[in-house]
Amino acid sequence: MNFWSSEFLSERPRTDWVRLRTLVFLRWFAIAGQVAALMAATLVFELRFNTGLASIAIGAAVVANLISAFVAPWNKRLSEPEAVLMLLFDLLQLALLLFVTGGLNNPFAILALVPVTIAATFLHIRSALLIAIVSMLVLTLLAAYHLPMRTAAGDDIALPNLLLFGFWAALMIGIAFLGVYARQITSEMHSMGDALLATQMALAREQKLTDLGGVVAAAAHELGTPLATIKLVSSEMAAELKDDPDLLEDITLIAEQTDRCRDILRSMGRAGKDDTHLHRAPLEAVVTEAAEPHRQRGKTVDFTIAPDVDHPMRQPIILRRPEIIHGLRNLIQNAVDFAKSRVVIESAWSATEVSLRIMDDGRGFPASVIGRIGDPFVRRRRSDDDEITRPGYEGMGLGLFIAKTLLERSGATLQFGNGGARAMGQTEDAGAIVTVIWNRDDVDPERDPGLGPVGPNVRFDA
Repeated sequence: MNFWSSEFLSERPRTDWVRLRTLVFLRWFAIAGQVAALMAATLVFELRFNTGLASIAIGAAVVANLISAFVAPWNKRLSEPEAVLMLLFDLLQLALLLFVTGGLNNPFAILALVPVTIAATFLHIRSALLIAIVSMLVLTLLAAYHLPMRTAAGDDIALPNLLLFGFWAALMIGIAFLGVYARQITSEMHSMGDALLATQMALAREQKLTDLGGVVAAAAHELGTPLATIKLVSSEMAAELKDDPDLLEDITLIAEQTDRCRDILRSMGRAGKDDTHLHRAPLEAVVTEAAEPHRQRGKTVDFTIAPDVDHPMRQPIILRRPEIIHGLRNLIQNAVDFAKSRVVIESAWSATEVSLRIMDDGRGFPASVIGRIGDPFVRRRRSDDDEITRPGYEGMGLGLFIAKTLLERSGATLQFGNGGARAMGQTEDAGAIVTVIWNRDDVDPERDPGLGPVGPNVRFDA
């Protein structure tokens, strides 16, 4: 990802992420380390420095922690200004401690990277840059202005100028690198989290639709008999009431509304009652169901079958999982959106694999993003043709990410490429191809060994 990309600089809400308790705990940990370092320096190594100012610096951190712990609620989440102030306080407290202990001659100056890294993970880019700039300014001043730290013999502890400059340069580079690295990783984590949440919502929606389909199918099955009875009785009553026009009109209306109810239930329930047909279906039926919402959108959607001729087997009866249907539907929608006029969905199977190829005659996947297809929020610059073919589409790749995630959850592997038009028999070297491959055991676990006689009839004794 580019440093200046919109994803890196995105201003997604980042406030109220960190609890006050977390930063207070980290500050107590830092205070314990500072006290231990000062005691070791004075008692073990017998170094001389202004212990009074050093104690004041540590005492200020202790007071700030006590105020934070007793004044604010323990589970308080920090707003953006509060988090910036706390990090700036920690940075300046460390700067004061370094000032009285030799400045950049003190190796603990590397701890100035900590506030920058924390800021880059949960603050807006403006606040993170503020912390980074203040850190660089403070370290630069400490390189030139500081109180000396001496040995027991009274000699100043100071790095040679060349090493001092090198340490300063390393700190500047470290601030920039760790800030960018932490920011990028955090942005990717939250982008992936948002995309996975969208995937879960899509899967939940598809599961609800599947469950609803089962309920409707069961209702259609159960209501079929009473509706048929009403239809039969109304027909007989109509034959007996030919001489009474008013009653005949009412009976005719009842019969028409009965037919209407039957047609509605028939259109809503495509499967039988909650049985194995609702959970498993032929590969071609599952693919047709996935493509159904996109077959009347002005593009031709053709279905072809290409089984393994060397190993003929029956068409797979695959698991009718919501993730498979929704994933394939997203891939087919993408193909229909960008196709010029035609989409071909080719089903194939062998003894070990079940595969689908979704091909279109559009422009194909852009070369700039083909290596990142399947990642969430993949952006590219929109062209004028994009506005015409798919208005409102921002090219974030979320649909393909959802499809890829759902299908991989079912055990599939996906391959993205170009050349769909040529694979469809056209001369143009354009179009996209998406190949979905399953291990046959993952989607057709109860398959027959192959085509052939089923054996003699078996007699059932009553």
